[in-house]
Amino acid sequence: MGERLELAEGDWQRVSPKYIVVDVVGYVIFGGLLTAAGFLPYWLSGDAPWLALGIGLGVIFLLVIAFTPRRVRAIGYRLREDDLLFRRGILFQRFAAVPYGRMQLVDISRGPVARAVGLAELKFVTAAASSGVLIPGLPLETAEQLRDHLVALAETRRAGL
Repeated sequence: MGERLELAEGDWQRVSPKYIVVDVVGYVIFGGLLTAAGFLPYWLSGDAPWLALGIGLGVIFLLVIAFTPRRVRAIGYRLREDDLLFRRGILFQRFAAVPYGRMQLVDISRGPVARAVGLAELKFVTAAASSGVLIPGLPLETAEQLRDHLVALAETRRAGL
């Protein structure tokens, strides 16, 4: 039989726990607006069945917010010899390997809430359009160091091709 791939072993780096705040703030804003929009038909017509829509949307967003800390703990990355391995997800897990030699751009971006708590996200762009990987919730200094390290690795790997 084939060799079993051990994805759980090794030194997985986790994102900052402060990312929970960033994620929750985003869901509160989006969920609040969508829940208010769900109540709009009830406010306009007064029909009780429309009330269930607003309540249902509110409950869904409260559940999403309740699971946010667990989802954030499931995000991680690992530097391997030839690639960066990224994972995320609880129920639907995603693992993506980004070969160093295929990295074309390593970009740092920061939204207003992430900037307020000192976090950034690192985005990797490769030649394949669908292979973009985004690591959220990194402390800015870590993101900058990782970006510089990965750019240097990508340069040496591309030179060796």
